[in-house]
Amino acid sequence: MWRAGPILALLLPLWEQGCWSLISVSGAFVSSGAQNQAPHSAEGPSELLRRHKRSWVWNQFFVLEEYTGEEPLYVGKLHSDMDKGDGKVKYVLSGQGATSIFTIDESTGDIHATKRLDREEQAYYTLQARAVDRKTEIPVEPISEFVVKVQDINDNEPKFMDGPYMAGVPEMSALGTTVVQVAATDADDPTYGNSARVVYSIISGQPYFSVDPKTGVIRTALPNMDREMKDQYVLVIQAKDMVGQMGGLSGTTSVTVTLTDVNDNPPRFSQNYQYTVLESLPVASVVARVKAADADIGSNAEMEYQIMEDGPGVFNITTDEDTQEGVIILQKPLDFETKNSYNLRIEATNRNIDPAFVHLGSFSDTTFVKVTVEDVNEPPVFTTQLSKMVVPEDASVGSPIGRVSAHDPDSSNSPVRYSIDRNTDLERFFNVDALSGFISTAKPLDREVNSVHNLTILAMESQDPTQIGKGFAAITVLDINDNAPVFAIEYETLLCENSIIDFVWSCVAQVIQTISAVDKDEPPSGHQFYFALPASVAGNSNFTLRDNKDNTASIVTKRGGFRRREQVLYRLPVLIVDSGSPALSSTNTLSVSVCDCDSDGVAQSCGAVAYTLPAGLSTGALVAILGCIITLLVMVLLIVSMHRRKKEPLILEEERDVRENIVRYDDEGGGEEDTEAFDMVALRNLNIIRDPKVRRDVTPDTPTFFPYPTSSSSRPVYKTLPDNVVFREFIWDRLKDADVDPSAPPYDSLQTYAFEGSGSVAESLSSLESLSTDSEQNYDYLSNWGPRFKKLADLYGNSDGNSVFS
Repeated sequence: MWRAGPILALLLPLWEQGCWSLISVSGAFVSSGAQNQAPHSAEGPSELLRRHKRSWVWNQFFVLEEYTGEEPLYVGKLHSDMDKGDGKVKYVLSGQGATSIFTIDESTGDIHATKRLDREEQAYYTLQARAVDRKTEIPVEPISEFVVKVQDINDNEPKFMDGPYMAGVPEMSALGTTVVQVAATDADDPTYGNSARVVYSIISGQPYFSVDPKTGVIRTALPNMDREMKDQYVLVIQAKDMVGQMGGLSGTTSVTVTLTDVNDNPPRFSQNYQYTVLESLPVASVVARVKAADADIGSNAEMEYQIMEDGPGVFNITTDEDTQEGVIILQKPLDFETKNSYNLRIEATNRNIDPAFVHLGSFSDTTFVKVTVEDVNEPPVFTTQLSKMVVPEDASVGSPIGRVSAHDPDSSNSPVRYSIDRNTDLERFFNVDALSGFISTAKPLDREVNSVHNLTILAMESQDPTQIGKGFAAITVLDINDNAPVFAIEYETLLCENSIIDFVWSCVAQVIQTISAVDKDEPPSGHQFYFALPASVAGNSNFTLRDNKDNTASIVTKRGGFRRREQVLYRLPVLIVDSGSPALSSTNTLSVSVCDCDSDGVAQSCGAVAYTLPAGLSTGALVAILGCIITLLVMVLLIVSMHRRKKEPLILEEERDVRENIVRYDDEGGGEEDTEAFDMVALRNLNIIRDPKVRRDVTPDTPTFFPYPTSSSSRPVYKTLPDNVVFREFIWDRLKDADVDPSAPPYDSLQTYAFEGSGSVAESLSSLESLSTDSEQNYDYLSNWGPRFKKLADLYGNSDGNSVFS
């Protein structure tokens, strides 16, 4: 270990700033113990300073990157003054890469790098060194920090991070025009040697371009490069480090340079043109297309065309923006008979001329276009396409109105025949003379119905009927005074009823209506109407008329006291005269209604009032009386209806009527009437004398299958007959009765009566059994009511001891 005493003398000026911990001198690090720092004197730097004792030192450390040896790379050595060489001091290393990259010999303090280092990944490592007692692990020196710096070597070539490049420069540019700047970067240390110092050179692209070695700016190396000859160049640029010296690393990139177009070429026509068109070609049709060639592109090749000779007015030319062609368009109809050919001189000029290239010559060119017109058979042409005519509306049928004229434009000049397109004259008001073209009326005209007639006149060639020309005639019907004036609207005039005293106090007449008139006619000077009352009503005592001289008139009352009870409606005739020649007039009737009005004069009700009512009878009383009358009428109608529907009772006491009807319906008729058609009570009352004229609930007095005397005293009662005979006789009698009854329903009805009979083993199931002696009811009192109730007493009484159907 070597001492640093001489170096301390060189660093004495630093002592005024205090003690130092690490000093790098000539590749050696010196450590000074902090506990041995000299105290500062209050007297300043003149105080004698004592030199500190150096404790331990080690070499300054540099490691070369990319070391590829088989043995670990020696970095440096640590040593302390406390180390006497007896092995009691142990060296310990910590920090970045300790144990993984850097190792230390605990006894000697030698440091080695065990791995390959790359400065571009990490340029330095910060480590901490300690010297401790081997046995007690007690530090014999304070911990100190040092840096292991990785020393750069030229192991990275320059790289163009933005490449490959695309650039453009206008054609015909001057020598040395800047195109683009390229830049290469080198990952090596720019502060150490020339590893990162790059120079540029052009490998491919001469002699057209050059590159600045230091800046990488690419410039044109030849003047006036023509895009039309070659529009693109690919350059190869090299960047080499070590200032381009032998052994330096290099990288390349490509630069594609495109020459952009400038307008340095004029348009040129390659030929003259010839076209043939028919004279019937419609206006606005394309006649021909021409194009001038231009070597430029884009806006530099845009052109404008114009017709210089023999065409303006008949033809026009425009530019097709997509193809830059000149499009010749027909502006006026062609006529072979007038002119059969045209020689057009067309000029093409660049639209965008660059002043820098005007010296190259004119940027325009001309060509000739010959247009030949071919003849076609054309339809007749009217001298005047639209003929305007007038006719009075009172013109007589056949009156001439005007004339149309057409001719054949072809050289043959064929005769023309005229007709009216009836789709424009559906009601055939007009005729046209086929040869002369004179138009005349065919029906009476009415201006108020149609004031203008627009006719289409057809002109047809006599030799070729397919050639038809069209003309138009507008016929205006002139007005005459043939309509009388009438009221402008249907007036609804209301007059409030009042008393004579009210009229007297008003002191002035009352205007109840202002009227005006309309007239279908339209005189040139406008309408002027005159109003008056006819002579027959001019002296009436109710109303008068005042002409306002402005096509209106006022209706004025002449008296007061208009009452609805006296008269509800007044009809006033009004005479209206127009100012035509001759003047026409009409009489119109104005209806004036007398109304009941409120205090503000607003009509509340109009119409007749009841004259026969007493003065004190109010509206409520009228409504009450009318309601009573309607109620009585309804009651009467209900009584009559019920009386008509009321049926004669089957027995004398309906509340004690006990019946049993068994009815089976085999048809859809009958309804409830069938249940009333036959009564089982009649079958129970077998001793009742049959009288079909009085009762429908007993058997009719008709012949039976078992004859018996006519005397009632000697006739056997029904109950003496067999059961089946009783039913057969009863049903037969009812059938005969229904056949002769005009009020019987118009349909058949079949009733089936079934009962067990007197000999039934099961006895009677009928509810009539309630009439037995066990019944709680007693009908013996019927025998005391007289002869008319004798039959009921026989049916329901206990005189026989048993019921008929028991």
